[in-house]
Amino acid sequence: MGLPGGWELVLIVAVLVLLFGATKLPQMARSLGQSARVFKAEARGMKEDEAAAKRDKEASSEPQQLTTGEPSAPVTATNAEEAPRKENKN
Repeated sequence: MGLPGGWELVLIVAVLVLLFGATKLPQMARSLGQSARVFKAEARGMKEDEAAAKRDKEASSEPQQLTTGEPSAPVTATNAEEAPRKENKN
């Protein structure tokens, strides 16, 4: 039991023509094709949205690194007081 053969397809087309008429079949085929295109576009859009969400999630979960390569030291009162003293000595 596989796919219908040549004569079986001819019989199926003949029954469709008798049921729906020759004028309705092209309209039905056209709207079926449009529906398939819309479905395909929506499926592609969903994949792109999922990929973008995954990229955003990965980017936000990565730790932030220093850009200068120098360790950041907090400014304390002693560091702030020593800077003007050193400038005055020179």
